[in-house]
Amino acid sequence: MLTQQQINFYHEHGYLRIPEVFTPEETQELSNEMDRLVEDWAFTSPGWTGPWRLAYMDPDTEKKAKLTAMHDLHFYSVAWMRAATNPRLAEALSQLLDSSVELHHTTLHIKPPQAGQPFPMHQDNPFYGHQDGRFIDVLVHLDDTCHENGEIRFLDGSHKMGHLEHITETEDGPCSPHLPTDKFHLEDTVAVPAKAGDVVLFCIDTVHGSYINQTKKPRRLVRMGYRDPQNRQEYGQSMGRPGVIVSGYRERQEGDELLPIA
Repeated sequence: MLTQQQINFYHEHGYLRIPEVFTPEETQELSNEMDRLVEDWAFTSPGWTGPWRLAYMDPDTEKKAKLTAMHDLHFYSVAWMRAATNPRLAEALSQLLDSSVELHHTTLHIKPPQAGQPFPMHQDNPFYGHQDGRFIDVLVHLDDTCHENGEIRFLDGSHKMGHLEHITETEDGPCSPHLPTDKFHLEDTVAVPAKAGDVVLFCIDTVHGSYINQTKKPRRLVRMGYRDPQNRQEYGQSMGRPGVIVSGYRERQEGDELLPIA
């Protein structure tokens, strides 16, 4: 699936775009199924909280900014279960992790038209903390992305810094994890636009963010998280829940018990 050059690029830079992982027919099916899931199950809210919002948006835009989200699409749709266990993707992940691969979660993020929420600079580890960086997030693109609709952007090589401390509290109480806006800047990042059917993947420790969606169409992505089964989770989303092995075998370690069934 991947060349040695691609593998080396991921380990050096902390991210990688893989074109055409999903065929046009698969992408259309996933797009149709997403529309149905959004109609039936997803929710729209102001999105992530915190003082970063006014650093990224003027007050009027901040009041309008929205985010549509939903967790674990693969529990609701066989099309998305097939996507999460896609053999071509699983093979690529196995090459990058050099191990077996376990699905951790899937999450829908849609930036609605014209005021789709930007994302502050952050790592994903604060949301589902793991022991180390043997965790890869995969962004499945259902729409072409560009600067105008808020493509994903990465701080090149930042995964080498390991887990970073994020802001999670303000004077007004808890907020969504993000890095200090005076130290981490979107303008220092590398834009990675992609086409529908492409995936962009990155290490759980790679710092990333995105600009607001300014277009008249939604920007639709699904994040699918995968890990080396031996990279144990410490807190956060889906904590304690076993995932599906999509490549390889779950090796038993000392102290491991059978997975819970209830």
